[in-house]
Amino acid sequence: MPWFVKIEEGIVDKPTFDQYVPAHKAYVQDLIDKGHKAKTGYWAERGGGMLLFEASSTKEAQAIVERDPLVANHCVRYQLHEWRIIAE
Repeated sequence: MPWFVKIEEGIVDKPTFDQYVPAHKAYVQDLIDKGHKAKTGYWAERGGGMLLFEASSTKEAQAIVERDPLVANHCVRYQLHEWRIIAE
């Protein structure tokens, strides 16, 4: 299954962003439980982060990203890319 990466930048204040973090973590756990091998994290310098996950297609990946609580609640601006791994 192809890998995808959502690279995001926060666009709201920290208190607003932080209120959606628990829902985002639960969402990522649900992706893991469904076999998408998701990993999420944030940049050490604060202000953005990344979500890596497997999806069957770009269409499915876009749908996954749009359901992420951080996206659905307009907390981040993002880019979605298919990531082609060349070595493991």
